[in-house]
Amino acid sequence: MKQINIFDEDNRLKRLSEMGDPLEKAASAIDWEIFRPTLKEAFSHQTYGEGHGGRKPWDTVLMFKILMLQKWNNIADDKTEYLINDRLSYQRFLGLALGDKVPDAKTIWLYRETLRKSGRIKELFELFGKTMEQQGIVTRKGSIADATFAEAPRQRNKRDENEGIRNGKIPEEWTKPENKAKLSQKDTDAMWTSKSGNRHYGYKNHVKCDSESKIILGYAVTGASVHDSQAASELIDDKDRYVCMDSAYSGKAIAEEIKRKTKKPRLIVQEKAYRNRPLAQRQEANNRRRSKKRCRIEHIFCHIKTSMGGLFIRSIGIDRAAASIGLTNLAYNMKRYEFLTREAKPIPT
Repeated sequence: MKQINIFDEDNRLKRLSEMGDPLEKAASAIDWEIFRPTLKEAFSHQTYGEGHGGRKPWDTVLMFKILMLQKWNNIADDKTEYLINDRLSYQRFLGLALGDKVPDAKTIWLYRETLRKSGRIKELFELFGKTMEQQGIVTRKGSIADATFAEAPRQRNKRDENEGIRNGKIPEEWTKPENKAKLSQKDTDAMWTSKSGNRHYGYKNHVKCDSESKIILGYAVTGASVHDSQAASELIDDKDRYVCMDSAYSGKAIAEEIKRKTKKPRLIVQEKAYRNRPLAQRQEANNRRRSKKRCRIEHIFCHIKTSMGGLFIRSIGIDRAAASIGLTNLAYNMKRYEFLTREAKPIPT
């Protein structure tokens, strides 16, 4: 076996930079220190890393960057531990040297779980959004709202059990002491729904994005059966000049609900055809024109699905699902931000 030279690591990293290491670009483009105060507060009252004796706790920003690595590459905790040990590009992104110790899978799980319980994930998301707005990346000239499914492992419950869950009741059989383990593996928050003849089970990621930069401005997480329009009023605010939406958001009742919260944005909604009431040529032309703007939000969902491995919830309960989806939305914004600021080029169409 060839003897390792002390400069081999530097030479290999230099070669990775020449080839365009995407993690090196992300590490330099994003100011990771802006998250430190919020992360410090998130762990200030937790047992994670506390105590005067023992090993020094892991840096919170380093652990946060590991969560972003997981979302960008759709990798689980054990695989993450392996890849950090294996890849120089991962180590450089995290600021680790070849001889440094790497957080194990259980430490990564504990960090993510503690961060979820702190309720600070949405705060981190909004913090990065404000930073982009201050830099002019987010223009706020207009917004687009839509929703996408976050699938969960399908549970084979009995018909009467599913009926009880839909009504907000846990089946009595599950609450018996001997079924404690079974109940812990039953997700009573995930819901069934149908769309275009396809059945979906899990949750929905309701999103509002900036129409020019395609940066996610806000999000809400619900069960899959919740209609897209029911989360619209939660996402739309006075900063929106106009909001583009598809025909799922059509209807006078939805518009009135949004107007009760804010009167400022102009609602641009795809017109909807009904039985025996097809759209006129003028309405179809209007829809085509609106679709050219509204379709930009589909680019976000496509990127998350293809480049980031998609939205698939492997945990139990809406709290963990919301945390996972929130981190995914934040991870997408970071990748989009790095792309938009890579060479200070104008926002692409």
